[in-house]
Amino acid sequence: MQTLQLTQAPAAYACMIVRTPAETAFQAFADPAVTTRLWYSKSSGPMLPGAELRWEWETYGASVQVWVKAVQEGRLIRFEWGNYAQPTTVELRFTPIAGDATFVEVTETGYQGSGDDTLQWVNDTVGGFTTVLCALKALLEHGIELNAVSDHHPAPL
Repeated sequence: MQTLQLTQAPAAYACMIVRTPAETAFQAFADPAVTTRLWYSKSSGPMLPGAELRWEWETYGASVQVWVKAVQEGRLIRFEWGNYAQPTTVELRFTPIAGDATFVEVTETGYQGSGDDTLQWVNDTVGGFTTVLCALKALLEHGIELNAVSDHHPAPL
């Protein structure tokens, strides 16, 4: 049996073109009134520099602490989340492209653990953020709430 060896710290990455202006895509993540329609179900406030937030996913009985580190209006949101001992850093980038569209990129870094744990974390993170980006695209382009996050891990059938 071969052992997986990491040669550098991993980063999870997901991206999507969303056919809406960058400011609109940015606000969808900055304003919990919009974000609760596509990602988490509750937030203690908006994504503002220095904010300490609590997000909840009521379907799963889960919550997470969020520390907003940087916000560049219409361009970037950077936050840490997770537990106090090992938070990870998430960066959301919003790059305007032709035709009033936006290239939305999500990168998460800072995970610490074994190679097996890291591989599972990267897999789960990429899948999770891809689901969120698909929900974002459906909401902003078509006005459809997919419920993709809440339906991602249904209760046992």
